[in-house]
Amino acid sequence: MGVTDPAGPVMDRDEVDRALARLGQEHEAIETSLLALQDHAGRRLLEGAELTGVTGQRWQTTETRITLLWAYFDAYTAALRGAREIRARRRWSSREDLAELTELLRGESVTVAGGDSGRLSETFSLSALVDRMNELYATSLDLIVAADAVWSALPARIDLLAAELQRTRGLAHSVGVRPGEHPAGDDLERITRTLTRLRADVVSDPIAFWVPAEGSSAPGGGRPDTAVYDREARALEDVRREIDAVLTVRQDAEARLIRLRDVLSRADRTLAEARTARGEVLAKIAATEVPVVSGPPTALQEQLATAAEYRRQAQWHRLSPLLESLERKAEDELLRARESLTAVTAPLAVRAELRGRLDAYRAKVARHGLAEDPLLVERYDAARRMLWSAPCDLRVAEQAVLRYQRAAAEALGGASAPEDRKGDQS
Repeated sequence: MGVTDPAGPVMDRDEVDRALARLGQEHEAIETSLLALQDHAGRRLLEGAELTGVTGQRWQTTETRITLLWAYFDAYTAALRGAREIRARRRWSSREDLAELTELLRGESVTVAGGDSGRLSETFSLSALVDRMNELYATSLDLIVAADAVWSALPARIDLLAAELQRTRGLAHSVGVRPGEHPAGDDLERITRTLTRLRADVVSDPIAFWVPAEGSSAPGGGRPDTAVYDREARALEDVRREIDAVLTVRQDAEARLIRLRDVLSRADRTLAEARTARGEVLAKIAATEVPVVSGPPTALQEQLATAAEYRRQAQWHRLSPLLESLERKAEDELLRARESLTAVTAPLAVRAELRGRLDAYRAKVARHGLAEDPLLVERYDAARRMLWSAPCDLRVAEQAVLRYQRAAAEALGGASAPEDRKGDQS
Protein backbone atom coordinates (compact mmCIF):
# COMPACT_ATOMS: atom_id res chain seq x y z
CA MET A 1 0.00 0.00 0.00
CA GLY A 2 1.58 3.32 -1.18
CA VAL A 3 1.76 6.97 -0.09
CA THR A 4 0.74 9.95 -2.27
CA ASP A 5 2.85 13.07 -2.83
CA PRO A 6 2.29 16.13 -0.63
CA ALA A 7 0.06 18.92 -1.90
CA GLY A 8 1.55 21.60 -4.14
CA PRO A 9 0.65 24.38 -6.62
CA VAL A 10 -1.77 23.90 -9.54
CA MET A 11 -0.70 20.84 -11.45
CA ASP A 12 -0.18 20.75 -15.19
CA ARG A 13 -1.62 18.10 -17.45
CA ASP A 14 1.46 15.84 -17.27
CA GLU A 15 1.52 16.02 -13.49
CA VAL A 16 -2.16 15.18 -13.34
CA ASP A 17 -1.72 12.20 -15.66
CA ARG A 18 1.24 10.92 -13.68
CA ALA A 19 -0.65 11.39 -10.39
CA LEU A 20 -3.69 9.56 -11.75
CA ALA A 21 -1.52 6.70 -12.98
CA ARG A 22 0.18 6.42 -9.58
CA LEU A 23 -3.13 6.61 -7.73
CA GLY A 24 -4.51 3.91 -9.98
CA GLN A 25 -1.62 1.62 -9.11
CA GLU A 26 -2.09 2.40 -5.42
CA HIS A 27 -5.79 1.66 -5.75
CA GLU A 28 -5.03 -1.76 -7.23
CA ALA A 29 -2.47 -2.51 -4.49
CA ILE A 30 -4.88 -1.43 -1.74
CA GLU A 31 -7.71 -3.44 -3.22
CA THR A 32 -5.50 -6.54 -3.50
CA SER A 33 -4.41 -6.15 0.13
CA LEU A 34 -7.98 -5.70 1.36
CA LEU A 35 -9.22 -8.73 -0.54
CA ALA A 36 -6.34 -10.79 0.85
CA LEU A 37 -7.22 -9.56 4.33
CA GLN A 38 -10.85 -10.48 3.74
CA ASP A 39 -9.90 -14.00 2.61
CA HIS A 40 -7.23 -14.58 5.29
CA ALA A 41 -7.82 -17.88 7.10
CA GLY A 42 -7.07 -16.25 10.43
CA ARG A 43 -9.80 -13.64 9.90
CA ARG A 44 -12.37 -16.32 9.04
CA LEU A 45 -11.39 -18.25 12.19
CA LEU A 46 -11.72 -15.14 14.31
CA GLU A 47 -15.16 -14.43 12.86
CA GLY A 48 -16.38 -17.93 13.67
CA ALA A 49 -14.77 -18.38 17.10
CA GLU A 50 -16.25 -17.71 20.53
CA LEU A 51 -13.55 -15.32 21.68
CA THR A 52 -12.78 -14.28 25.24
CA GLY A 53 -10.26 -12.18 27.08
CA VAL A 54 -7.87 -9.86 25.30
CA THR A 55 -8.56 -11.49 21.93
CA GLY A 56 -12.30 -10.84 22.20
CA GLN A 57 -11.70 -7.19 23.06
CA ARG A 58 -9.14 -6.62 20.33
CA TRP A 59 -11.13 -8.48 17.68
CA GLN A 60 -14.19 -6.34 18.39
CA THR A 61 -12.05 -3.25 17.78
CA THR A 62 -10.43 -4.81 14.72
CA GLU A 63 -13.78 -5.66 13.13
CA THR A 64 -14.76 -2.00 13.47
CA ARG A 65 -11.44 -1.01 11.90
CA ILE A 66 -11.89 -3.38 8.97
CA THR A 67 -15.38 -1.99 8.34
CA LEU A 68 -13.96 1.53 8.47
CA LEU A 69 -11.10 0.48 6.20
CA TRP A 70 -13.57 -0.56 3.51
CA ALA A 71 -15.45 2.71 3.95
CA TYR A 72 -12.20 4.62 3.47
CA PHE A 73 -11.40 2.54 0.42
CA ASP A 74 -14.83 3.22 -1.07
CA ALA A 75 -14.31 6.96 -0.54
CA TYR A 76 -10.84 6.69 -2.05
CA THR A 77 -12.29 4.81 -5.03
CA ALA A 78 -15.02 7.42 -5.52
CA ALA A 79 -12.49 10.28 -5.38
CA LEU A 80 -10.24 8.57 -7.90
CA ARG A 81 -13.20 7.88 -10.19
CA GLY A 82 -14.28 11.54 -9.93
CA ALA A 83 -10.78 12.74 -10.79
CA ARG A 84 -10.65 10.47 -13.81
CA GLU A 85 -14.02 11.72 -15.00
CA ILE A 86 -12.84 15.36 -14.77
CA ARG A 87 -9.68 14.48 -16.66
CA ALA A 88 -11.68 12.67 -19.30
CA ARG A 89 -13.91 15.68 -20.10
CA ARG A 90 -11.50 16.98 -22.72
CA ARG A 91 -8.20 15.99 -24.19
CA TRP A 92 -6.53 19.24 -23.14
CA SER A 93 -7.77 20.09 -19.69
CA SER A 94 -8.64 23.71 -19.03
CA ARG A 95 -7.16 25.85 -16.28
CA GLU A 96 -10.33 25.39 -14.26
CA ASP A 97 -10.17 21.58 -14.71
CA LEU A 98 -6.52 21.52 -13.60
CA ALA A 99 -7.31 23.63 -10.54
CA GLU A 100 -10.19 21.31 -9.66
CA LEU A 101 -8.00 18.25 -10.20
CA THR A 102 -5.22 19.75 -8.06
CA GLU A 103 -7.66 20.36 -5.24
CA LEU A 104 -9.07 16.84 -5.60
CA LEU A 105 -5.71 15.09 -5.90
CA ARG A 106 -3.76 17.13 -3.34
CA GLY A 107 -6.25 18.95 -1.13
CA GLU A 108 -8.45 17.67 1.70
CA SER A 109 -11.22 16.77 -0.67
CA VAL A 110 -12.37 13.36 0.57
CA THR A 111 -15.10 13.26 3.21
CA VAL A 112 -15.92 10.00 4.98
CA ALA A 113 -18.99 9.62 7.18
CA GLY A 114 -18.35 8.38 10.72
CA GLY A 115 -14.78 7.27 11.34
CA ASP A 116 -13.00 6.45 14.58
CA SER A 117 -12.46 10.04 15.75
CA GLY A 118 -15.91 10.34 17.31
CA ARG A 119 -17.06 12.98 14.77
CA LEU A 120 -19.92 12.60 12.31
CA SER A 121 -17.50 12.76 9.39
CA GLU A 122 -13.81 13.09 8.59
CA THR A 123 -12.03 14.95 5.79
CA PHE A 124 -8.79 13.72 4.24
CA SER A 125 -6.46 14.39 1.40
CA LEU A 126 -5.87 11.32 -0.76
CA SER A 127 -2.35 11.09 0.69
CA ALA A 128 -3.61 11.25 4.29
CA LEU A 129 -6.35 8.76 3.48
CA VAL A 130 -3.80 6.26 2.14
CA ASP A 131 -1.71 6.71 5.29
CA ARG A 132 -4.77 6.09 7.46
CA MET A 133 -5.69 2.99 5.48
CA ASN A 134 -2.12 1.72 5.81
CA GLU A 135 -2.32 2.18 9.59
CA LEU A 136 -5.66 0.42 9.92
CA TYR A 137 -4.54 -2.37 7.62
CA ALA A 138 -1.31 -2.98 9.58
CA THR A 139 -3.01 -3.11 13.01
CA SER A 140 -5.80 -5.35 11.69
CA LEU A 141 -3.37 -7.69 9.95
CA ASP A 142 -1.18 -7.84 13.06
CA LEU A 143 -4.02 -9.25 15.16
CA ILE A 144 -5.13 -11.68 12.46
CA VAL A 145 -1.62 -13.01 11.77
CA ALA A 146 -0.84 -13.35 15.49
CA ALA A 147 -4.05 -15.28 16.21
CA ASP A 148 -3.54 -17.49 13.17
CA ALA A 149 0.07 -18.24 14.20
CA VAL A 150 -1.00 -19.28 17.70
CA TRP A 151 -3.83 -21.44 16.37
CA SER A 152 -1.50 -23.03 13.83
CA ALA A 153 1.17 -23.82 16.43
CA LEU A 154 -0.40 -24.67 19.75
CA PRO A 155 -3.68 -26.66 19.47
CA ALA A 156 -2.16 -29.36 17.26
CA ARG A 157 0.81 -29.71 19.59
CA ILE A 158 -1.47 -29.82 22.60
CA ASP A 159 -3.55 -32.55 20.93
CA LEU A 160 -0.43 -34.62 20.22
CA LEU A 161 0.72 -34.22 23.82
CA ALA A 162 -2.77 -35.12 25.05
CA ALA A 163 -2.68 -38.30 22.95
CA GLU A 164 0.70 -39.19 24.45
CA LEU A 165 -0.74 -38.40 27.86
CA GLN A 166 -3.57 -40.89 27.28
CA ARG A 167 -1.10 -43.61 26.30
CA THR A 168 0.96 -42.87 29.40
CA ARG A 169 -2.15 -42.97 31.60
CA GLY A 170 -3.05 -46.39 30.24
CA LEU A 171 0.48 -47.66 30.84
CA ALA A 172 0.51 -46.17 34.32
CA HIS A 173 -2.80 -47.85 35.16
CA SER A 174 -1.40 -51.22 34.05
CA VAL A 175 1.40 -51.01 36.60
CA GLY A 176 -0.74 -49.67 39.42
CA VAL A 177 0.23 -46.00 39.18
CA ARG A 178 -3.06 -44.31 40.02
CA PRO A 179 -4.09 -40.93 41.43
CA GLY A 180 -4.07 -40.91 45.20
CA GLU A 181 -1.80 -43.96 45.32
CA HIS A 182 1.34 -42.73 43.58
CA PRO A 183 2.78 -39.24 42.98
CA ALA A 184 3.12 -39.95 39.26
CA GLY A 185 -0.60 -40.72 39.11
CA ASP A 186 -1.34 -37.35 40.72
CA ASP A 187 0.99 -35.67 38.21
CA LEU A 188 -0.88 -37.26 35.31
CA GLU A 189 -4.17 -35.92 36.64
CA ARG A 190 -2.72 -32.44 37.02
CA ILE A 191 -1.21 -32.50 33.52
CA THR A 192 -4.56 -33.63 32.10
CA ARG A 193 -6.40 -30.75 33.75
CA THR A 194 -3.76 -28.22 32.67
CA LEU A 195 -3.75 -29.35 29.02
CA THR A 196 -7.57 -29.32 28.85
CA ARG A 197 -7.66 -25.80 30.25
CA LEU A 198 -4.73 -24.69 28.06
CA ARG A 199 -6.39 -25.87 24.84
CA ALA A 200 -9.66 -24.12 25.70
CA ASP A 201 -7.79 -20.91 26.52
CA VAL A 202 -5.71 -21.05 23.34
CA VAL A 203 -8.82 -21.55 21.17
CA SER A 204 -10.82 -18.76 22.79
CA ASP A 205 -8.02 -16.28 23.54
CA PRO A 206 -5.02 -16.88 21.24
CA ILE A 207 -3.59 -13.37 21.66
CA ALA A 208 -3.00 -14.14 25.35
CA PHE A 209 -0.42 -16.65 24.08
CA TRP A 210 1.38 -14.29 21.70
CA VAL A 211 4.75 -12.69 22.44
CA PRO A 212 5.39 -9.66 20.15
CA ALA A 213 8.88 -9.29 18.77
CA GLU A 214 10.79 -6.46 20.42
CA GLY A 215 11.55 -3.58 18.07
CA SER A 216 9.53 -5.06 15.17
CA SER A 217 6.77 -3.00 13.54
CA ALA A 218 5.93 -5.59 10.87
CA PRO A 219 2.42 -7.12 11.18
CA GLY A 220 2.58 -10.47 12.96
CA GLY A 221 6.08 -9.94 14.31
CA GLY A 222 6.49 -12.25 17.27
CA ARG A 223 6.03 -15.88 18.30
CA PRO A 224 3.53 -18.10 20.15
CA ASP A 225 4.11 -18.37 23.89
CA THR A 226 4.69 -22.08 24.55
CA ALA A 227 5.89 -21.78 28.17
CA VAL A 228 2.92 -23.63 29.72
CA TYR A 229 2.95 -26.29 27.00
CA ASP A 230 6.71 -26.84 27.35
CA ARG A 231 6.43 -27.13 31.13
CA GLU A 232 3.72 -29.79 30.91
CA ALA A 233 5.61 -31.64 28.17
CA ARG A 234 8.65 -31.83 30.48
CA ALA A 235 6.45 -32.96 33.36
CA LEU A 236 4.95 -35.73 31.21
CA GLU A 237 8.43 -36.83 30.16
CA ASP A 238 9.41 -37.10 33.83
CA VAL A 239 6.32 -39.23 34.50
CA ARG A 240 7.12 -41.41 31.48
CA ARG A 241 10.60 -42.05 32.83
CA GLU A 242 9.16 -43.00 36.19
CA ILE A 243 6.67 -45.36 34.54
CA ASP A 244 9.52 -46.88 32.54
CA ALA A 245 11.38 -47.46 35.79
CA VAL A 246 8.31 -49.22 37.22
CA LEU A 247 8.04 -51.33 34.06
CA THR A 248 11.68 -52.25 34.41
CA VAL A 249 10.97 -53.33 37.97
CA ARG A 250 8.16 -55.55 36.72
CA GLN A 251 10.49 -57.19 34.21
CA ASP A 252 13.43 -57.91 36.51
CA ALA A 253 11.86 -57.86 39.98
CA GLU A 254 12.52 -61.56 40.64
CA ALA A 255 16.20 -61.28 39.66
CA ARG A 256 16.65 -58.22 41.84
CA LEU A 257 14.95 -59.92 44.79
CA ILE A 258 17.28 -62.92 44.37
CA ARG A 259 20.31 -60.62 44.31
CA LEU A 260 19.03 -58.84 47.42
CA ARG A 261 18.61 -62.12 49.28
CA ASP A 262 22.13 -63.12 48.24
CA VAL A 263 23.67 -59.83 49.44
CA LEU A 264 21.85 -59.99 52.77
CA SER A 265 22.81 -63.65 53.14
CA ARG A 266 26.47 -62.80 52.56
CA ALA A 267 26.19 -60.01 55.11
CA ASP A 268 24.67 -62.44 57.65
CA ARG A 269 27.41 -65.03 57.00
CA THR A 270 30.07 -62.36 57.36
CA LEU A 271 28.59 -61.21 60.67
CA ALA A 272 28.39 -64.82 61.84
CA GLU A 273 32.03 -65.27 60.88
CA ALA A 274 32.88 -62.06 62.78
CA ARG A 275 31.08 -63.35 65.88
CA THR A 276 32.96 -66.65 65.69
CA ALA A 277 36.22 -64.82 65.14
CA ARG A 278 35.52 -62.60 68.15
CA GLY A 279 35.17 -65.65 70.36
CA GLU A 280 38.44 -67.01 68.97
CA VAL A 281 40.19 -63.69 69.57
CA LEU A 282 38.92 -63.45 73.12
CA ALA A 283 40.19 -66.98 73.75
CA LYS A 284 43.58 -66.59 72.06
CA ILE A 285 44.53 -62.93 72.55
CA ALA A 286 44.98 -61.35 75.97
CA ALA A 287 44.98 -57.72 77.09
CA THR A 288 43.19 -56.34 74.00
CA GLU A 289 39.81 -54.79 73.25
CA VAL A 290 37.65 -56.62 70.71
CA PRO A 291 34.62 -54.73 69.27
CA VAL A 292 31.18 -56.21 69.79
CA VAL A 293 29.55 -57.71 66.68
CA SER A 294 25.89 -56.80 66.21
CA GLY A 295 23.32 -59.21 64.89
CA PRO A 296 21.69 -59.07 61.45
CA PRO A 297 19.17 -56.19 61.03
CA THR A 298 15.68 -57.66 61.21
CA ALA A 299 14.23 -54.52 59.58
CA LEU A 300 15.88 -55.34 56.26
CA GLN A 301 14.51 -58.86 56.31
CA GLU A 302 11.05 -57.50 57.03
CA GLN A 303 11.35 -55.03 54.15
CA LEU A 304 12.54 -57.84 51.89
CA ALA A 305 9.46 -59.86 52.82
CA THR A 306 7.31 -56.80 52.07
CA ALA A 307 8.98 -56.45 48.66
CA ALA A 308 8.27 -60.08 47.86
CA GLU A 309 4.63 -59.53 48.84
CA TYR A 310 4.42 -56.47 46.57
CA ARG A 311 5.70 -58.60 43.71
CA ARG A 312 3.13 -61.32 44.33
CA GLN A 313 0.36 -58.69 44.36
CA ALA A 314 1.77 -56.93 41.23
CA GLN A 315 2.07 -53.65 43.13
CA TRP A 316 4.95 -52.53 40.93
CA HIS A 317 4.65 -48.84 41.78
CA ARG A 318 5.22 -49.70 45.46
CA LEU A 319 7.91 -52.27 44.72
CA SER A 320 10.04 -49.90 42.60
CA PRO A 321 11.10 -47.42 45.32
CA LEU A 322 11.32 -50.17 47.95
CA LEU A 323 13.74 -52.21 45.83
CA GLU A 324 15.94 -49.20 45.18
CA SER A 325 16.08 -48.43 48.90
CA LEU A 326 16.73 -52.07 49.83
CA GLU A 327 19.54 -52.41 47.31
CA ARG A 328 21.35 -49.43 48.81
CA LYS A 329 20.79 -50.64 52.38
CA ALA A 330 21.84 -54.22 51.58
CA GLU A 331 25.15 -53.06 50.08
CA ASP A 332 25.72 -50.85 53.12
CA GLU A 333 24.95 -53.79 55.40
CA LEU A 334 27.43 -56.06 53.60
CA LEU A 335 30.10 -53.36 53.83
CA ARG A 336 29.38 -52.93 57.55
CA ALA A 337 29.67 -56.70 58.12
CA ARG A 338 33.01 -56.84 56.31
CA GLU A 339 34.32 -53.88 58.30
CA SER A 340 33.17 -55.58 61.51
CA LEU A 341 35.00 -58.79 60.56
CA THR A 342 38.14 -56.83 59.76
CA ALA A 343 38.00 -54.97 63.08
CA VAL A 344 37.41 -58.16 65.07
CA THR A 345 40.21 -60.15 63.44
CA ALA A 346 42.76 -57.32 63.64
CA PRO A 347 44.52 -58.85 66.73
CA LEU A 348 44.85 -62.19 64.93
CA ALA A 349 46.35 -60.36 61.97
CA VAL A 350 48.85 -58.67 64.27
CA ARG A 351 49.78 -62.03 65.80
CA ALA A 352 50.19 -63.56 62.35
CA GLU A 353 52.44 -60.67 61.31
CA LEU A 354 54.64 -61.15 64.41
CA ARG A 355 54.86 -64.90 63.78
CA GLY A 356 55.87 -64.28 60.18
CA ARG A 357 58.50 -61.74 61.21
CA LEU A 358 59.96 -64.10 63.83
CA ASP A 359 60.24 -67.02 61.38
CA ALA A 360 61.72 -64.76 58.71
CA TYR A 361 64.54 -63.65 61.03
CA ARG A 362 65.16 -67.24 62.12
CA ALA A 363 65.50 -68.30 58.47
CA LYS A 364 67.92 -65.43 57.86
CA VAL A 365 70.02 -66.44 60.86
CA ALA A 366 70.05 -70.08 59.70
CA ARG A 367 71.32 -69.04 56.24
CA HIS A 368 74.31 -67.46 57.97
CA GLY A 369 75.03 -70.59 60.05
CA LEU A 370 73.95 -69.07 63.36
CA ALA A 371 70.91 -71.22 64.02
CA GLU A 372 72.55 -72.90 67.04
CA ASP A 373 73.66 -69.68 68.69
CA PRO A 374 72.57 -70.12 72.35
CA LEU A 375 71.35 -66.52 72.83
CA LEU A 376 69.41 -66.61 69.57
CA VAL A 377 67.92 -70.00 70.42
CA GLU A 378 66.88 -68.77 73.86
CA ARG A 379 65.27 -65.58 72.58
CA TYR A 380 63.58 -67.37 69.66
CA ASP A 381 62.07 -69.99 71.97
CA ALA A 382 60.83 -67.28 74.34
CA ALA A 383 59.17 -65.32 71.55
CA ARG A 384 57.71 -68.46 69.98
CA ARG A 385 56.17 -69.61 73.27
CA MET A 386 54.45 -66.28 73.68
CA LEU A 387 53.14 -66.20 70.11
CA TRP A 388 51.94 -69.80 70.07
CA SER A 389 50.41 -69.84 73.54
CA ALA A 390 46.86 -68.90 74.44
CA PRO A 391 45.94 -66.37 75.46
CA CYS A 392 48.67 -64.40 73.72
CA ASP A 393 49.67 -61.02 75.09
CA LEU A 394 50.49 -59.16 71.90
CA ARG A 395 52.38 -56.33 73.58
CA VAL A 396 54.68 -58.73 75.47
CA ALA A 397 55.05 -60.96 72.40
CA GLU A 398 56.04 -57.98 70.22
CA GLN A 399 58.77 -57.04 72.70
CA ALA A 400 60.06 -60.62 72.62
CA VAL A 401 60.20 -60.54 68.83
CA LEU A 402 62.08 -57.22 68.97
CA ARG A 403 64.63 -58.70 71.39
CA TYR A 404 65.18 -61.61 69.01
CA GLN A 405 65.58 -59.18 66.08
CA ARG A 406 68.09 -57.15 68.08
CA ALA A 407 70.14 -60.21 69.00
CA ALA A 408 70.04 -61.48 65.41
CA ALA A 409 71.22 -58.11 64.12
CA GLU A 410 74.13 -58.08 66.53
CA ALA A 411 75.05 -61.63 65.64
CA LEU A 412 75.01 -60.85 61.96
CA GLY A 413 77.07 -57.71 62.53
CA GLY A 414 74.27 -55.36 61.50
CA ALA A 415 74.94 -51.68 62.04
CA SER A 416 71.38 -50.41 62.08
CA ALA A 417 69.32 -50.10 65.23
CA PRO A 418 66.84 -52.93 65.92
CA GLU A 419 63.95 -50.48 65.72
CA ASP A 420 64.96 -49.61 62.15
CA ARG A 421 64.92 -53.31 61.24
CA LYS A 422 61.58 -53.92 62.88
CA GLY A 423 59.78 -54.75 59.66
CA ASP A 424 62.66 -56.49 57.85
CA GLN A 425 61.34 -59.81 56.45
CA SER A 426 64.34 -60.79 54.30
